[in-house]
Amino acid sequence: MRRAGLGEGGPQGNYVASGYSLYEEENEHLQEGLKAKVHALKHLSIDIGNEVKYQNKMLGEMDSDFDSTGGLLGSTMGRLKLLARGSQTKVYCYMLLFALFVFIVLYWVIKLR
Repeated sequence: MRRAGLGEGGPQGNYVASGYSLYEEENEHLQEGLKAKVHALKHLSIDIGNEVKYQNKMLGEMDSDFDSTGGLLGSTMGRLKLLARGSQTKVYCYMLLFALFVFIVLYWVIKLR
């Protein structure tokens, strides 16, 4: 009986050691998988950061472009307002001359037919 106890004790100790070894191997395997995922997430977050910096730079450039365009449009609108406030008689005179020119051209086109 003592012999049976020793026989059972020996393999049982090996079984426990091999079971521990299996768990350790599985943990190492899972740890490697986790390292790979962390590495991929690190690179993804770096790429996202680079993209955000690029987009911020582009937005800054667009903002300055829009500011310069807004200034140009503002000055053009100011000139148009100044022109509109000017004497209306010049505008009416130019319109009358243009209409007269159009009628003369139409008269010649009809007469030459």
